[in-house]
Amino acid sequence: MLTKRDLLRSTAAVVAGAAIARPSLLMAQSYPGIIEAKDIAEAGFIYGLPIVMNYGIMYEYAVDRSSGQFKAPFNQIKNESHVFTYKDTAVISPNSDTPYSVVWMDLRAEPMVLSVPVVESKRYYSVQLIDGNTNNYGYIGSRATGSDAGDYMVVGPEWKGATPAGIKKVFQSGTQFSLALYRTQLFNPGDINSVMKVQAGYKAQPLSAYLKQSAPPVSPVVNFPKIDKELVKTNFFEYLDFCLQFAPALENEKDIRAKLARIGVGAGKTFSFKDLPLEHKAEILIGMRQGERKIGEAVDKAGVSANGWRISSLFGDAAFFNGDWLKRAAGAKAGIYGNDSVEATYPLGKFDSEGKPLDGSQHNYTLTFPAGQLPPVNAFWSVTMYDGKTQLLIENPINRYLINSPMLPTMKKNADGSLTLYIQHKSPGADKESNWLPAPNGPIYTAMRLYWPKTEAPSILPVGNGTWQPPGVKRV
Repeated sequence: MLTKRDLLRSTAAVVAGAAIARPSLLMAQSYPGIIEAKDIAEAGFIYGLPIVMNYGIMYEYAVDRSSGQFKAPFNQIKNESHVFTYKDTAVISPNSDTPYSVVWMDLRAEPMVLSVPVVESKRYYSVQLIDGNTNNYGYIGSRATGSDAGDYMVVGPEWKGATPAGIKKVFQSGTQFSLALYRTQLFNPGDINSVMKVQAGYKAQPLSAYLKQSAPPVSPVVNFPKIDKELVKTNFFEYLDFCLQFAPALENEKDIRAKLARIGVGAGKTFSFKDLPLEHKAEILIGMRQGERKIGEAVDKAGVSANGWRISSLFGDAAFFNGDWLKRAAGAKAGIYGNDSVEATYPLGKFDSEGKPLDGSQHNYTLTFPAGQLPPVNAFWSVTMYDGKTQLLIENPINRYLINSPMLPTMKKNADGSLTLYIQHKSPGADKESNWLPAPNGPIYTAMRLYWPKTEAPSILPVGNGTWQPPGVKRV
């Protein structure tokens, strides 16, 4: 079964023992030389990684009922009555603060109407709208639209119909398949029934059902290609080729699309890796590997460094990226489906306050927030622990994957009013366990989340220039 860590390792594969296939007529006429093909593969991998990662998640969540991660068919909402744990492996760096609800939308035949109930003002919630390119094209929720009930319409890239009465806002996806990702704040384990009541008020229905009209003709059945870690090793561009048919090119995508077309990838094309001559296979794989290396470097260098944390803004709409495919790919690798910085800002931690890699097998650590200097937010904040190798949540003896602001009443403060978190593999002792964030017995990856960050000082915004910075993680 595909996990995103497998996808990110995909280009380490080398095709061994492959016979030289006969070049197609297209290749004989116009296929680029191997050096140019390598460069196109590198650029295409950077451009396409978020698209293929998204497809892998969509396939597991909405297509393959036997994936172990399946949620619901297209255009049906699935509410999770629990937060994510180490058992959830489809998405890297998952949030474990807010039970998710998801709707994978097929917008080909008609729009979808998403309806939300009244949500108590103290409970943060958001509906993040993400297209198949991983662009965030809109928000519903506490920050964006308030806590009142409302009906919102999501339309496909070529929709030109009228807006019905009663629809508060129309959101246009850049692709025909799209994701609505809901986050509903959980205050504590005993609060889950209240979260489920909010979730019960979330509705997703086709426009015709909302209007109580007959449905339009159904869209053609799609033969979604099976995806797994072995196929991704060599079929990356075949998946990208498949996905692009549902994603009309924006103006700033035409150049990269034209390059990809030269190796047979794109609308009306049929890329076939297995039919490439051996030397072209090698160059394609080398280009992919170089693209992957550049993406990894971009993640490590994104934004600014503050006390060992990387603070960056890697998520937004198509205009935010403006053709910077490396930024988009870095965001997907750091944690796909991240929010716009105004919705949530994510300081990411792989290093301690002295710039040395965090490793739970070597050291114990502390993270201390001085009195009055907790993360400045309108909603809530959290610090989540991940395995540094996989970027997944880790199994631990107290089933604690994060520490967040709703937990503050149960935590112990220091005499001076500061708050210290104990980040280590083994328990710091019964007297400190309330403040313990269990770490893996190896490399550590941490993510701080500031939901609906404050804009007035002190603030983490604007990203990279805010007046508030997270304190460093210190070795004990």
